[in-house]
Amino acid sequence: MKTEMIKSTMYTMALAAAIMITVSCKDANKNDPEKSKPMSNEMHQENEQDHNGSERMRGENSGKDASSAIINNYLKIKNALVADNQEDAAEAGGMLVTDFENFDKNGYSSEEQQELTDIIEDAKEHAEHIAESPIAHQREHFDILSKDMIDMIAITGTNIKLYQDYCPMYNDNKGAQWLSSTEEIKNPYMGSRMPGCGKMQKEIN
Repeated sequence: MKTEMIKSTMYTMALAAAIMITVSCKDANKNDPEKSKPMSNEMHQENEQDHNGSERMRGENSGKDASSAIINNYLKIKNALVADNQEDAAEAGGMLVTDFENFDKNGYSSEEQQELTDIIEDAKEHAEHIAESPIAHQREHFDILSKDMIDMIAITGTNIKLYQDYCPMYNDNKGAQWLSSTEEIKNPYMGSRMPGCGKMQKEIN
């Protein structure tokens, strides 16, 4: 009789201990939000983060590569205008039109894509005019093209070290900006008349 009572008591105590352990584990999981999340959800979030991160990196890299081609032909126009060379400026203007047409906006946010669309549409128009205009008009369109380039690079970034320069005398002293790959001032608006006119406003990248 006593043996049966002892066994019954031990069974009851073991059952109670098991229930306490189960309840304690559940409470611990409730208090730890990370542990309470389903494992599949965690893995999904990690995969989504990795995917988004790789998309952003791919977008940033492709944008910088594409903008490098655009910048190179923009700089060819600038150098041609410094040398008063209408033909070279026109040729580079034509290549720049193609670069704008081939620019891939994928990888940027919807807002950035809209901004880039507006900038590129305007810049392409001025590149087209540079490709078919006399040098005085080339310089007029280069003024606005330079503003578009500055706005575009603010979004895409660039791997090329650039200098943002300013000429205070161009366009009846209204002034004009341009981008250069050299720290030395070489003015595309004044050309051979006043090649050193201007100052550097800031360094980019």
